[in-house]
Amino acid sequence: MRILVVEDEPKMGELLSRGLREEGFYAEVATTGQDALWLAETGDWDALVLDLMLPDHSGVDVCRRLRAAHNWVPVLVLTARAEVPTRVEGLDAGADDYLVKPFAFAELLARLRALLRRGEIERPVVLEVADLRLDPATRRVWRGEQEVVLTAKEFDLLHLFVRRPDHVLTRDWLLEHAWDIAYDRGSNVVDVCVRSLRDKVDRPFGCETLETVRGVGYRLRATSRTANPAGRPKARR
Repeated sequence: MRILVVEDEPKMGELLSRGLREEGFYAEVATTGQDALWLAETGDWDALVLDLMLPDHSGVDVCRRLRAAHNWVPVLVLTARAEVPTRVEGLDAGADDYLVKPFAFAELLARLRALLRRGEIERPVVLEVADLRLDPATRRVWRGEQEVVLTAKEFDLLHLFVRRPDHVLTRDWLLEHAWDIAYDRGSNVVDVCVRSLRDKVDRPFGCETLETVRGVGYRLRATSRTANPAGRPKARR
């Protein structure tokens, strides 16, 4: 499970992230609201632990912006203020739970586990981009009415693209999220898997949706286009 900790106080951020890692989570720390919003958009997080007092945006503002962008990642808010109006403001902004400092780390873990169980229910059953459909629960994929059979790794990679249509995803980011953070970054495994995906979800259907962004990575187009129009030589990838 991947947890984003949003905390501007270095010692607290380090304590939380280290404690989460010791419990088997992957944890990363953002120290500003702007960094939190960027990481929440580009990362595949299972939950956010969000401090209300940040140097640029308030935690309430961060939570409100996430929900406005239709990002429904579960959010556990941390604050030193126990007043009811403060808790109500955070919950009204879209937070899922509230924890007042100081707190026992065991309680934070228990609340996170509860949010993670609840968060699975809120996620969409089937993800769609143009005529491409992906069902995370059954791990099945269709192009139109035709089912496409993928390997486990091809499915994991496509899942990342489908959740972020029209976003450019770097090779390093894809490597970290679909393989492992410690995987050899000099490997061409991402390029090989993308080529394999194209051979299954694009080329048999005469379309081009999985694009190469030269020098950066790849992007899944939200709208499909016909591959290799008449008279144009097929581009080499």
